Amino acid sequence: MPENRLDLNSFPTIIDVPREQTASLLAKVLGITSLGFLITAFGVMTAPPWGTLPGLIVVFALVFGISFARKANPALALGLFLTLTYFMGWQIGPLIHRYIQSVGSAVVFNAAATTGLGMAAMGSIAYLFQINYRRIAGIGFAALLLLIIAGIASVFFHFMTPDTYSWLTLGIFTLLTVGDFARIRAGGDGQSAVSLSLSIYLDAINIFLAVLQLMSGRSRK
Repeated sequence: MPENRLDLNSFPTIIDVPREQTASLLAKVLGITSLGFLITAFGVMTAPPWGTLPGLIVVFALVFGISFARKANPALALGLFLTLTYFMGWQIGPLIHRYIQSVGSAVVFNAAATTGLGMAAMGSIAYLFQINYRRIAGIGFAALLLLIIAGIASVFFHFMTPDTYSWLTLGIFTLLTVGDFARIRAGGDGQSAVSLSLSIYLDAINIFLAVLQLMSGRSRK
C-alpha cells in the first residue's frame, strides 16, 4: 500500500483568490489604515518635545497587545490599533517638528504625498500580478534584520550615511508593502483586517520617514 505522505510541494506558493472576494477585505484595511493616519496626524500636532521615547514604548507594547487580541476580541484589537496610531504621532512628532523648523512644512507635505502615491502604486502592482507574498515576506524580514544590525553598527563605526540608510529602508519597506498588499490579494492568509492594517500602516510610516529624510537632505543642499 502507498504511504500517506504530506507532500509540501502540492501546496501552491501563490494563492489566487478572485479580486471580487478580496475587495471587501481591502476596503476594510484601507478604511482602518486611513483613519489611523488621521489620528497619527493629530498625535503629531499634540506631541510634546519629549514624546519620542514614551511613544516608542507605548507603540511596541500595543503591537504585542494587538497580536494577542486580534482573534479573541477584534473590537479591542481595533481600539488598540487606533491608540497605537495616536502614540505613533508622539514617537515621530518631535522629529517632524524639527524637519518643519529646518526645511519647512512643504517638504513634510511632499513626503506624505509621495508616500501616498507610492503606496497606491504598490497596491496596484500587488493586485495586477500574482506575487508569492510568503517569499517576499521572508526576504524582506531578513533584509530588515540586516539593516537594523548595520544601523546599530554604523552608530559606532560611521560607515553608512543617513541618506544611504534611508534608501535601504525605502527599498526594503517597498518590498514588504508589495508583499503585504499581495497577502490581502490572496485573501489575508488567515489574518484579521486589523493585523493587515497594522502591517500596511507600519510600512507606510517607515517609507514616509525615509522619503522625508531624502527630501530634506536635498533641500539643505
